[in-house]
Amino acid sequence: SYSFCTLLEKVKGGGGGRQTTTTTTKMVNIISTPRAPAAIGPYCQATSHNGILYVSGCIGLNEKTMQLEGGLESQTEKALKNLSEVLTAGGSSLNKVLKVTVFLTNMSDFAKCNAVYSKFFTDHKPARACVAVKELPKGALFEIDATAVIPQSKL
Repeated sequence: SYSFCTLLEKVKGGGGGRQTTTTTTKMVNIISTPRAPAAIGPYCQATSHNGILYVSGCIGLNEKTMQLEGGLESQTEKALKNLSEVLTAGGSSLNKVLKVTVFLTNMSDFAKCNAVYSKFFTDHKPARACVAVKELPKGALFEIDATAVIPQSKL
């Protein structure tokens, strides 16, 4: 039988004894870092294939307590910090993002969301869709996913 998640390598992350793990399958790398909240369902933080990193939806959870932090602005800021950590673990960064999808539970929060978002995406502005949804996991008010390039030097 074929095991999809055959562990081929572990890559040591930053200080504090934290490890970033890259699990390589025949075609897909599975990215996991303790610097962002663990996945809260049957999925991973990110996957990569052929130099493209696909980051799962990030909400404003604290990576240690797994609890949401504050209102819309706080959750947006924390979700974007979580996104940045997963991008870094996958060998990319915010300035290499190609496209994001933003999910809001209240479209009247669009301007507030943009005010926080613009602090993270300053000179580099990826393509973006923004979608209003009825609910998000754990009662979050904001969620973001991303697709990014992994520089050749990081492959």
